[in-house]
Amino acid sequence: MLKTISGFDRIGEENAFAVLARATELANSGIDVINLGIGQPDFPTPDHIVEAAVKALKDGHHGYTPATGILPLREAVAKRTLDTTGVEVSPDNICIMPGGKVTMFAAILMMGEPGVEIMYPDPGFPIYRSMIEFTGATPIPIPVREENGFAFSGDEALSLVTDKTSLIILNSPANPTGGVTPRSEVATLVHGLEKFPNTAILSDEIYDVMTYDEEEHVSLLQFPEIRDRLIVLNGWSKTWAMTGWRMGWSIWPEALFDNVRKLAVNAWSCVNAPSQFAGIAAIEGPQDAVAIMMKAFDERRQLVVKRANELPGVTCATPKGAFYAFPNISQTGWQAKQLASALLETKGIAVIGGPDFGILGEGYMRLSYANSAENISIALDKIAEFLNENQAP
Repeated sequence: MLKTISGFDRIGEENAFAVLARATELANSGIDVINLGIGQPDFPTPDHIVEAAVKALKDGHHGYTPATGILPLREAVAKRTLDTTGVEVSPDNICIMPGGKVTMFAAILMMGEPGVEIMYPDPGFPIYRSMIEFTGATPIPIPVREENGFAFSGDEALSLVTDKTSLIILNSPANPTGGVTPRSEVATLVHGLEKFPNTAILSDEIYDVMTYDEEEHVSLLQFPEIRDRLIVLNGWSKTWAMTGWRMGWSIWPEALFDNVRKLAVNAWSCVNAPSQFAGIAAIEGPQDAVAIMMKAFDERRQLVVKRANELPGVTCATPKGAFYAFPNISQTGWQAKQLASALLETKGIAVIGGPDFGILGEGYMRLSYANSAENISIALDKIAEFLNENQAP
């Protein structure tokens, strides 16, 4: 009987993909399905980006590139970082990745081993905990609470740091809650970490442009005292509707950059060449499509919050970022994953139960408003029908 090494039995999953598979199966059987589960923009990649990839192919860019990405793309990322954060970074500290998850994988793999602790947001993106457990490190949840606007508390996070803490993962604007952590809370954590100089930080800033109501995105790059131990995750998937292109970038401190370069050489060689030229076009080209997408997301956000608060037994805080709402369903009596499954199987509405995002996710479900306003309205009508027709088991 084949046997894998210890650790593979600890790898978890991202249930949004399991829900997507089931939703697709139901749709293929003739059932009308509305997917409010998957976290990807429902907009096409802007034409000028697609055209840049086509041109790159026609121009003969069919071969390997440097493992860390072509220099013009890394220079474009550095300039964009300066424009959006006011912080200068060197292209030599930027690594182009095949998606955002790969930065998580690399950072957690570097910092995780039995005997150390890695802190991560809860509720939070499920791959954080999955990869922490794979390495044998002890996962330490940082509570993300509704009463705090789904922002972490700097003082509470600091109270969890120990001499065993090798890495702290932060995410704002956040998946799944839509929370945006204010500068004051970030500053409290950063200043407290002066007592823990060997603790690294991974800041997942993939939703950096997706804030509402004049909310400020706070990049961890803006705190020079932690630059020598800070890893920043970002990419093209959300901002430019490029999820299927598998394009991410990461910014690394000097001490860790050669590690990620060697990991790239061993694991993925490089990101495919034409996509890198598309990445340049995305950053340097017109941003009209981004503005149109954000305007639509804001309108849908307001629709989701209004309609979700009209559901029986449901309350919904207003998300300040990303494209997710995280309504509180605790007063319905339903367990979150039970409700999500029942909605998909009986009404054709795909949502994600809160526990798929962590221990503190029970009592919530994630609704992605990366879908049309019409579909969102129909979906919430059907959720209302279900809750009015069915008592919790």
